[in-house]
Amino acid sequence: MDWPQARRRHSNVSSVTGFERVFNLDQMPAELMRLLGAGSASLYVDLPQEDQASAATDSLQWLRRTNSFPMRTSLHDVKPLLAQLRVIKDDGEIDLIRHATNASIAAHMAALQMIKPGLNERDVDAVMQYQFLKNGCERPAYAPIVGAGANSTVLHYSADDGPIRAGDVIVMDVAGEYSMYASDITRTAPATGVFTDRQREIYNIVLGAQRAVITAFKTDKSVLSGRGADSLTKVAFDYINSHGKDLHGQPLGQYFIHGVGHYVGLEVHDPGDTSAPIPRGAVFTVEPGIYIPEEQLGVRIEDIVWVNSQGNLVNLTAALPHTAEEIESAMAGTYKPKQ
Repeated sequence: MDWPQARRRHSNVSSVTGFERVFNLDQMPAELMRLLGAGSASLYVDLPQEDQASAATDSLQWLRRTNSFPMRTSLHDVKPLLAQLRVIKDDGEIDLIRHATNASIAAHMAALQMIKPGLNERDVDAVMQYQFLKNGCERPAYAPIVGAGANSTVLHYSADDGPIRAGDVIVMDVAGEYSMYASDITRTAPATGVFTDRQREIYNIVLGAQRAVITAFKTDKSVLSGRGADSLTKVAFDYINSHGKDLHGQPLGQYFIHGVGHYVGLEVHDPGDTSAPIPRGAVFTVEPGIYIPEEQLGVRIEDIVWVNSQGNLVNLTAALPHTAEEIESAMAGTYKPKQ
């Protein structure tokens, strides 16, 4: 096929792709040379790191073979810049995350209403996945975690095949993905429907840490990671470390073994600089936890929040029970979601 014929055949390529200007691939070297100019230039690409392949690997090799780079072109990795752009969600993205979150809320409510001694962790896992798939999600946003007893203290436990016994607490870190956008929710519940005094004590400390983080949040100032004055992880750690003791009288901070949150979006752990101030439009988790292997007692409470255009935190998981009493009420079938 000659070029005029090919051009006529693909005359609608702009309307199909949505791009105003579309060129044949063999024009790319000349176009790139025009854009970069004759002097020094910087080109931002998906730069492979440490000999790892990336989406740009073949293209970069092809451009080098065609001598398409000016002599003083420097290559830079575009991924950090894209990661920061991804932190800020538009209204359409928020709608998709809300859908994933609402479907996942239904999954957690179903789990709370079915848990009892004698079940297997996989029974809970199966019902939760069924619920968020039934409510429109296409797949789990990550490997579901349902851990009872000693398994509740394992951060990324994913076997989901242990028995649920009386006296256990069950950590359920489960959420779905809708139209490629993730949610991320964790709740902790007692197998018998009622927390023991010790379980309630630890639960209330974790909930207090979460509330302290939400109260301390300041738009464009608070950061997720680190131990600096503006760190939300530090807020959670300080609260946990100053409330309650382990069986040996030691502070509980040593049992909070992860950061307080992460960004959520196209990936459940969405990229973004967690040491930079959290901006308007960001969606992130608030998930303090205490994990005491000696007591086979793990508690995590994880909500997903959004910073709206006014700089206020909006809890996308507000409809779920939060307090120990609300968890028990949900398990008894008498919980009334907040309006």
